[in-house]
Amino acid sequence: MPLTIAIEEPQIPESAQGPRVTPAASRTAQTPRPVPGPRPVAVPRPGRPGPVRPAPPAQRGPQAATGTVPAAPAAPAAPSVSAAVPQIQLIPASAEGALDAAEEAVDLLLDTGRAPGDILVLTTGDPHPWAAHELSFGEAAYWALHDAGDDVFYADAAQVQRAAGRPVVVLAANGGPDGSPAQVLPAALARAGALLIVCGEPQQINSVLGAGV
Repeated sequence: MPLTIAIEEPQIPESAQGPRVTPAASRTAQTPRPVPGPRPVAVPRPGRPGPVRPAPPAQRGPQAATGTVPAAPAAPAAPSVSAAVPQIQLIPASAEGALDAAEEAVDLLLDTGRAPGDILVLTTGDPHPWAAHELSFGEAAYWALHDAGDDVFYADAAQVQRAAGRPVVVLAANGGPDGSPAQVLPAALARAGALLIVCGEPQQINSVLGAGV
């Protein structure tokens, strides 16, 4: 008679069955953890030292990457003949008002961006008050201001030969010996690099200009 062996299923202890499922009503909701992703660039906090991630290197241009030598800049074009000849502008004014007209011309030049050191003012009659004041300190100090070239310079027409050229020359025909504009205009024109402004009697100035100054 065959022997029958009864096999009993092993009983798993309750402690080894794993954690029990807690009912949803009594489970405390947990905050979901963020999904890992790319880390942002670290921003240093004030008062807290820490390494700062360097910025990515700047992109090099094709010329710098290949190591080629940049081409030499093109030579500036030669100035035209018309650029070498200064323009002449006439401001009608009497001998008594020529100095005031010259002052207004200087103010307008400065307001439009002209540098003070670009302007030379010449007078045919009484000297400008600024020139008279500076000459009171001696001619050496007066001409030192001229040589510095960083401000508007006022000179008498008799000193025009000593004055250096500047881009703009303003001539105030405010009297003086007869024929002063005719004598000063050629010298003033020779010292004007770009513009000569003449403040005086139009008929007198035009007669000098028409004579081929």
